[in-house]
Amino acid sequence: MVRTVTGVILVFLVATVGWMVLGASVSMRSSASDSTLRAQVGQLWGTPLAQKAPTAQVTLSKVVSELKDTDRGTIGRQVQLPLTVSIPLVASEVALDLHLDQRRKGLLWYSTYHVRFDGRYTFESTHEGPEPLELQFAFPATNGIYDEFTLTVDGTPVQFERQGSASVTTRVPAHHGQRFLLHVAYVSQGLDRFVYTFGCGIKEVRDFNLRATTDFAGFDFPANTMSPTSKARHGEGAELTWQYKDLITGNGIGIETPKKLNPGPLAARISFFAPVSLGFFFFLVLIIATLKKIQIHPVSYFFLACSFFAFHLLLAYLADHLSIHAAFAISSVVSLFLVGSYMRLVVGTRFALVEVAAAQLVYLVGFSYAFFFEGFTGLTVTVGAIATLFVVMQLTARFNWKEKSAS
Repeated sequence: MVRTVTGVILVFLVATVGWMVLGASVSMRSSASDSTLRAQVGQLWGTPLAQKAPTAQVTLSKVVSELKDTDRGTIGRQVQLPLTVSIPLVASEVALDLHLDQRRKGLLWYSTYHVRFDGRYTFESTHEGPEPLELQFAFPATNGIYDEFTLTVDGTPVQFERQGSASVTTRVPAHHGQRFLLHVAYVSQGLDRFVYTFGCGIKEVRDFNLRATTDFAGFDFPANTMSPTSKARHGEGAELTWQYKDLITGNGIGIETPKKLNPGPLAARISFFAPVSLGFFFFLVLIIATLKKIQIHPVSYFFLACSFFAFHLLLAYLADHLSIHAAFAISSVVSLFLVGSYMRLVVGTRFALVEVAAAQLVYLVGFSYAFFFEGFTGLTVTVGAIATLFVVMQLTARFNWKEKSAS
């Protein structure tokens, strides 16, 4: 008995080292490919979009008097300096339509999306004088794609100038108290999230309304953004509304697209967890074999560990070519076949197909599949551990451990 337990422990330790190496390999492969593939996805599709509210300003000439003392006396002169005055944004009506279109590269899924942006902004001129008003609109990403781009003032298309690759500006004549309606619209595509900001620092936001519709659920809100003031179901997605009358804030508005289950990181986590599954499996099989007076040599435990390892090895590399669910199903069937066909010859058909197969289904397949449900893995393992403890306690309650130890 002691020799068997010692042999099983040695097999378990060797298998643990193998799983740590496999998990680290898959994790490093996923991390290395992510840095490269994310850049490729950004170049082909787009990057996270961060749309700023447009701004308006007017440049005035300020007269400054200068007095200078010289050896010849006091000389006075007047200098005209440019003075930029910001024009307030008094109302904003923004509509977003987000369509999720996730794409896979290698072992990783990326949450790409299409977005239709439509913004109507009302500015009120506050300056006296003939100087024109300068309206500026910044694009959410410098390397983005913007189709169906529209820029109008009071319903009339206007000429605009590009300020590098980041923004466009247009100038319109204005007088004191006059209001302008700036309409900007485009269709674009991005990655992971769409964020709308009011500018740098704390800003005053007046008469603001943003309505976003999505064709997906499972969204989240990025850090430093505000939750919607109202939310309603919209088909398979949602309609989110942010509405404020007079707001002062340093936060923005954002929607984080849902993440799909990534095969690489999932396979790595399952591999790192594998020793727990094998430990439960060895423990239960050893107890049942002892109760049934079935002798299983440590070498047989070694082959069982190899069959478990085959599951994780096959899963890690099948996930490159198949969906994670298909790869998981194939790996499970292969491992179950290896264990069942081998133990049938070692201890008999009934023990192999009942006790051993049931334990493998619970501790290898069941525990591993719990990783598909984020947040429930720990609970699943806890329930499994308590159930295992109950079963073993019931099976061994009348077992004479003193007699077994003496023999």
